[in-house]
Amino acid sequence: MDARVNFDVEFQEQPAVAAAPKIVARDVNVYYGDKHALKGVNVDIPERSVTAFIGPSGCGKSTFLRCINRMNDTIPICRVTGKITIAGEDIYDRSLDVVQLRARVGMVFQKPNPFPKSIFENIAYGPRIHGLARNNAELEEIVVSSLQRAGLFEEVKDRLNDSGTGLSGGQQQRLCIARAIAVAPEIILMDEPCSALDPIATARVEDLIDELRGDYTIVIVTHNMQQAARVSQRTAFFHLGELVEEGVTEAIFSTPSDRRTQDYITGRFG
Repeated sequence: MDARVNFDVEFQEQPAVAAAPKIVARDVNVYYGDKHALKGVNVDIPERSVTAFIGPSGCGKSTFLRCINRMNDTIPICRVTGKITIAGEDIYDRSLDVVQLRARVGMVFQKPNPFPKSIFENIAYGPRIHGLARNNAELEEIVVSSLQRAGLFEEVKDRLNDSGTGLSGGQQQRLCIARAIAVAPEIILMDEPCSALDPIATARVEDLIDELRGDYTIVIVTHNMQQAARVSQRTAFFHLGELVEEGVTEAIFSTPSDRRTQDYITGRFG
């Protein structure tokens, strides 16, 4: 088959040595009542890299993303089977502290959701409740550092006491990324983080993702295939609750091994 599509993007360069898997999923199934939403997913997600989940709406990519920090636990009719480990630890072990898990696995949602608090308090909230700062000076250092890492500090340094909800959409999303970083996570999950943003704000968030991948394992759900090609090193294609294939991003987009992947990438469905 010939599935070559010109996305007019430069694919992310692969590391010389493949990174060890940070997240390992084996035979993961998700049920919403009687609906079998995710079927037997097996995947290894390498650390300190960006993995993109692509596929049509309702295919299971966001459902699987929410398995990685157990957000599905909040849905009463949801049941998850199989095994997911992070750095070798079973995250569905009954003895695991889910609050601590969600500190290790940060989440950035589709729509920016800053707290109705000041910019400073948006960032300080997590470190404060997790006891990451011994005093106000350390807390301020975490806030400033997180805003700097999110590329936002220079824009807001003179109004840290202003409400986070008063920022532009793109700034709010970077504030949410800074909030996730502030608790020193190992993994950052992003569910369509740019879908509500304009092209300039999107480009800034994409640049930020590229910068952060040196320190964090990032998993991003996106409908935008050009975005997946721009920001990720590996891509996983989901369809009808199945993980169809996963691999190096350039290979998935240029020579996919499954016809369904080719059909989706070339716009025949989705």
